Amino acid sequence: MDGRDLVRSVRAVGSGGAAQGVRMVRAAWRRRRADATGLPRRGVERARVPGLVQGVEPGPGGGVVRFARSELRIMVAVNGGVFWGWDGAGPEPSYALAGSGPEPDPRAVLEPDKDGGWRVVAERVTVVVSRHGAIEVQTPGGVTLRRDLPPRWWEPAEGGGARWMQRSEVTPDARFFGLGGRASGPRLRDGTYRLWNTDPGRPFGPGDDPLYITMPVHLVVADAATHLVFHDTSWDGTVTLREGEEGAGSGHDRAGTCEIRMDGGPLRCWVMVGTPARVLLVWASLTGAAALPPAWALGYQHARWGFGGEQEVRRIVAGYQERGLRLDAVHLDIDHYDGHRVFTVDQDAFPKLPLLAEELRRDGIRLVSIVDPAVKAEPGDAVYDGGRAVDAFVRDATGRVVEGVVWPGEAVYPDFTDARVRRWWGGLYEERLGQGFAGFWHDMNEPVSFTAFGENTLPRSSRHVLEGRGGDHREAHNVYALCMARAAYEGLRELAPDERPFLFSRSGWAGMQRYGGTWSGDVATGWPGLRASLSLVMGLGLCGVPYSGPDVGGFDGSPSPELYLRWFQLASYLPLFRTHASLRAGRREPWEFGGDVLEHARAALAERHRLLPYFVTLAHLARRTGAPYVRPLWWGEPDDRLLRDCEDAFLLGDGLLVAPVLDPGAERRSVPLPRGRWYDTATEKAYEGPGRVLVDAPLARIPVLARAGAVLPVRGRGGGLELEAWAPARGRSGEGLVVPAMGDGWDEPEIERYVTRWKGRRVVVRREGDEGRSEPARPVRIRGLGQG
Repeated sequence: MDGRDLVRSVRAVGSGGAAQGVRMVRAAWRRRRADATGLPRRGVERARVPGLVQGVEPGPGGGVVRFARSELRIMVAVNGGVFWGWDGAGPEPSYALAGSGPEPDPRAVLEPDKDGGWRVVAERVTVVVSRHGAIEVQTPGGVTLRRDLPPRWWEPAEGGGARWMQRSEVTPDARFFGLGGRASGPRLRDGTYRLWNTDPGRPFGPGDDPLYITMPVHLVVADAATHLVFHDTSWDGTVTLREGEEGAGSGHDRAGTCEIRMDGGPLRCWVMVGTPARVLLVWASLTGAAALPPAWALGYQHARWGFGGEQEVRRIVAGYQERGLRLDAVHLDIDHYDGHRVFTVDQDAFPKLPLLAEELRRDGIRLVSIVDPAVKAEPGDAVYDGGRAVDAFVRDATGRVVEGVVWPGEAVYPDFTDARVRRWWGGLYEERLGQGFAGFWHDMNEPVSFTAFGENTLPRSSRHVLEGRGGDHREAHNVYALCMARAAYEGLRELAPDERPFLFSRSGWAGMQRYGGTWSGDVATGWPGLRASLSLVMGLGLCGVPYSGPDVGGFDGSPSPELYLRWFQLASYLPLFRTHASLRAGRREPWEFGGDVLEHARAALAERHRLLPYFVTLAHLARRTGAPYVRPLWWGEPDDRLLRDCEDAFLLGDGLLVAPVLDPGAERRSVPLPRGRWYDTATEKAYEGPGRVLVDAPLARIPVLARAGAVLPVRGRGGGLELEAWAPARGRSGEGLVVPAMGDGWDEPEIERYVTRWKGRRVVVRREGDEGRSEPARPVRIRGLGQG
């Protein structure tokens, strides 16, 4: 038993007594026995490489290149993405793609290249295939961005699925980002990263890997261009990265390298090339538009494991109201369940939960319910009996239902890779809606089964339907939470068709943005945990998941007043703004940390509420363009190496630059600036970029800078929509996008574009298409005039 297993054992025993610990030991042995008998033995393996090219078969968007021991299918899609798959692998079936994927680009053709190779030339990319099976991705100008060496497979001599390895080289100046939610980052340093969604079993920090969301998606940013690579395989694997090194003009450059090893599944991938915005747009067109959160979910949300009952919820809500603190949602953790059983309510603690929800909603506060996938294995439990009736639960290789151990004790797990089971599970949310819940928080869905030793998930030999193809948990594990989110989202759309579902999930995979967002999980309380929170949000955004955020203050322990406040200030500029902690941690209400912290937290909450229209706009833009709310500083200038190496500041949309305080005692901090003029939003002092500046960061606030010329939609003093325009530099202009929508329905409002420029001695703001009007229809406040 390693340290992580010991923590899990103590946690389970502490919450359920010695009996729970015994259950964990039994679950571990069951898991070992199941895998020993249910998984095929690999035995002797044969290594294979493609061999020499034998011929080609042109096809739409590319074609098939045949080698001596394999074949390569390559296709350029109409959206500019490039697909290739070995050994006959095609884009489908795929859990990541939205629908059947894009059509081939008829303009892209397979043609001979030098040295017996072949190439496909498209508008935005050229793909060159060597006669040995190496693949180069080049810019239209011929600069090589990536070179995949011929892959290698290891196949069991007695038959069965192959494991494989793919080595790639990138330019010496390239930097790696992505791979899902990584605590070390957002720039991924040299090392090996595992692709296996994992509950670490304890609050995590920057050195912990893997975590709850892993994705075989990485973004490579270099001077020549940005490219995103997605290996569409959900099996367990690793990615080993090594940054390159430039020879300072000597010619002795060392290329960066990426080595991917997978225990199974098809060897297929998508590559998209261009600017960061273009790459994320193509990625979103492949994997689906991000779900649009209701407006209230962009406000401030408070959760606690251990509310205890209705009276405590009322007391906490009253505490916010009496202190004039805006609160938009309250989250109920597993302690509101009856015996930790999903889709139940403890009637002693919450005897009138629908009435409580109705009263809170009248005050503008929604209730959000935690939902775990594990179902208590107990006849008489309505969910268990219903699941047995429709044969919903995962079975092992012998046909027996797989049992694990989670909070309710012995538990079984729905097979969300079965469309029939997803429909059954989605219908269960009717009970939650009847209790008055407006949103849902999926937890423990890696999926988790507590064991005394070994992995804390289901046996790898567990059988899954996998949309009728059949397979085991080695393939289903990483997409389990994604399929659970799909079940809930589709069920909620049917049960409440007039309201956008609000759903966020601890675990997931590529494409999870179609159903909602995520949060950082159980991050450790401490300054390293604060830094990891930002890394996770930025990394997930670059993988196409724009809505995420941390648990303010960390999951365990008691943060110092300074740490709590700095975390609170950071989170007030992130998409998901939530306080939450474990059952044994200190309180997370702002007034628990003293009068100064309360006043500074009040100011942060007021500014979040003022910026709510801007967050709504960013949500709509994320849905339409794939651009995350939180963007790295290099988003618009990926060739600026100073920005590329910055990991402690970010852009919020195009208009704001946020520089959080991530170290104790800091009252000033250095901020690298993108090109152009930037205003400190607190003092309106102007700074010129590119370069690095030193700005004040008093305890009362973190530095936030506005781009000159930006137009931001904000909430005015009367509660209506107002435009905040920042004066452009003399001789320059600026712009901003506004989505004037605050509802929770399905309407797709028009995007309004505003332009700012100097006209004589004043700054004018015009909406595109309204050039004949003397003033825009919305109130405008001009800022930064003292620096004009």
